[in-house]
Amino acid sequence: MTTIVLLVLSNLFMTIAWYWHIQGGPAAVAQRPVLLVILISWGIALLEYCLAVPANRIGALSGWSAGQLKITQEAIALIVFGVFMVVFLKEPLHWRHFAAFACIMAAVAFLFGGK
Repeated sequence: MTTIVLLVLSNLFMTIAWYWHIQGGPAAVAQRPVLLVILISWGIALLEYCLAVPANRIGALSGWSAGQLKITQEAIALIVFGVFMVVFLKEPLHWRHFAAFACIMAAVAFLFGGK
């Protein structure tokens, strides 16, 4: 459970680091100096790494394989990004998003099946 909580938190920070600066459309994006955006994003991403590295170590010590850790991280990333996209960026979800999510969840099931 600790691994999943840390992965959720790390993905929240990474999603913010990667996408916060595109809020507001092209005019707003153009007004943000790219060097400043990079520096702010690096600071946010540092928090992500401070959570992701322990999450993966705890998961590995609990018997999770690298593949299981990665596919779990990807599934969590899609959930976090979906919420971020709708709530923060004000973009709608389409059936394609749900179909892609179902494919990732199937990958999770394949990697954890039989373990």
